[in-house]
Amino acid sequence: MKTVEALEVTTDLRSVHASGPHKNYVDLQECESHSECSEIDENSFSEHDTINTHKHTYSCDVCEKVFSERGNLKQHQRVHTGERPYQCNVCNKAFSQHSGLKCHLLVHTGQRPFSCHICKKAFSVQSNLKQHLRVHSGELPYLCDICTKAFSTLYNLKQHQRVHTGERPFSCDVCKKSFGQRGQLKKHQLVHTGERPYSCDICKKTFSVHGNLKQHQRVHTGERPYSCDICKNVFNHRNHLKQHVRVHTGERPYSCDICKETFPRRDTLKQHQRIHAYAEHL
Repeated sequence: MKTVEALEVTTDLRSVHASGPHKNYVDLQECESHSECSEIDENSFSEHDTINTHKHTYSCDVCEKVFSERGNLKQHQRVHTGERPYQCNVCNKAFSQHSGLKCHLLVHTGQRPFSCHICKKAFSVQSNLKQHLRVHSGELPYLCDICTKAFSTLYNLKQHQRVHTGERPFSCDVCKKSFGQRGQLKKHQLVHTGERPYSCDICKKTFSVHGNLKQHQRVHTGERPYSCDICKNVFNHRNHLKQHVRVHTGERPYSCDICKETFPRRDTLKQHQRIHAYAEHL
């Protein structure tokens, strides 16, 4: 039988759930398993911990992060150990959590039960639909605390923050070169394999990166989607526009480490550096 103290704590905990996305969940365990509460649970349960001072907590011995349930601690520890015990029986891809495997299996079934009410684009995971809706709303809820640049997803914010920290956690197992993003590593690995899986359907030229194929196709279509908002000159490549804008701004970000002369483009800096290299051999 519950003690009076335990009943009071339970009542207090339910009052925490009486607002926001928790209001329709009477059972606390039911709310904890509700996917839409995933972004809110951490803050909400910090209130629980304040209320329930007698509740046992479990601490990670690596990063000292604290959890209210032993099972949540075990799941978290896989971040440090790299353990991925849940494996797809179709493609053998492994996951650290069972929920990740369940979402992944929809890739193979083709099931996309979550649909955008604006553009009808469909998604296999509800969280992906929520992220997509920000394309329409323009919402950018994740803010960098260093440069105040804003992002639509927490994942994109974390990737961006590596620009400031210099963290490059993804390393090539062939040449040991490291990268800030997993996608950058995958592109780089094609250098070693020689794989060029993307082919132009007009001239059959092949590319290792899909983005490079799209850029190349503008040679055939004549598309120039990047426009200078100062002089209205148009370009087929974003980098060409960036270089052009320096004509207007006067920016010269590339500096010679020998004579300190500055240049608006990297290739002109390299041409200049050959003057010093030639002089050394005279």
